[in-house]
Amino acid sequence: MTVPFLDARASYLELRGELDAAWHRVMQNGWYILGEEVEAFEREFAAYCGTRECAGTGNGLDALHLILRGYGIGAGDDVIVPAHTFIATWLAVTHAGANPIPVDCDPATLQLNPDRLARTVTPHTRAVIAAHLYGHPADMTAIASICRERNLKLIEDAAQAHGALYKGRRAGSLGDAAAFSFYPAKNLGAFGDGGAVVSNDATLIERIRLQRNYGSRSKYSHETAGLNSRLDPLQAAVLRTKLPHLDIWNARRRSIAARYLSELAGLPDLRLPTVADYAEPSWHLFVVRSSRRDSLRQFLADAGVETMIHYPVPPHLSGAYAGTVRGEFPAAEQAADTILSLPIGPHLKDDDVSNVIQSVRRFFARKF
Repeated sequence: MTVPFLDARASYLELRGELDAAWHRVMQNGWYILGEEVEAFEREFAAYCGTRECAGTGNGLDALHLILRGYGIGAGDDVIVPAHTFIATWLAVTHAGANPIPVDCDPATLQLNPDRLARTVTPHTRAVIAAHLYGHPADMTAIASICRERNLKLIEDAAQAHGALYKGRRAGSLGDAAAFSFYPAKNLGAFGDGGAVVSNDATLIERIRLQRNYGSRSKYSHETAGLNSRLDPLQAAVLRTKLPHLDIWNARRRSIAARYLSELAGLPDLRLPTVADYAEPSWHLFVVRSSRRDSLRQFLADAGVETMIHYPVPPHLSGAYAGTVRGEFPAAEQAADTILSLPIGPHLKDDDVSNVIQSVRRFFARKF
């Protein structure tokens, strides 16, 4: 591809010296499970998010799952989830033994729709998971108001929102607890899997630290039936090295998004992302919509521009959660049928951005 969707090597090539030194530091230390490197990252990432506490986990799915377990949410409980999200949001609820209850997305922002949320809460509802999809924060003021009125836990799925701002506050500091993923493609990505929970709730974080390590505070003493989900010190060292660069990388993403929004505006049958007044997205993804999505994607592929679809099958229509009738969540289903993600990584060259813009414009200039 002339323009790759993502070059996972680019951050290493930029920071090679720092990253090599970080890896050597861990290897020479000789402590390869938890320990000082993980604790240092937990302090630094909590400070970045504006929270008091952080616990590293094996991945983002486990981070969500451990939050639910930490709050005692399980069998017989309902947890409201977005209908339009990556399936991990739902799987965390299922793995906790609770029931994921979907709510359709706002047709404009594609985030959890607060109006529909209010009508979905029942006496069995224990929590709401608001996913900041594509790096655009959900409407947390409206969602938090509903949660306070109904005494529900508000959990952020911030897997795509590292550094995103909601009314000037960072994602991760907006609810009772937040889960992050450090999958390599994320705005803050490791060189493997990793995740974290951030919160101001010290009791919750202590429970998660216990649960992530076989339910053990000290070797061979197990207080509860825990999991094995620990952030690797090698990945913590990578994340510590990258974290000071995150805001610079996000600024680059925002500049690319600004070009797309300006230079792709007004094209027929191309709907650009809607940015709410309250939001400063981290632009993990730049997602457009078109009724001719598949033709557009093929045209761009032929032009050397790689794209992706996030996500082509809503969880409620997947094999994992089969049984829901098509049409029950129309906004999520329409999104799945029309969305297309354009390249927007922080290392994307200006010429590549121009290539994407020109290729999209050429497609819509054709006579159909």
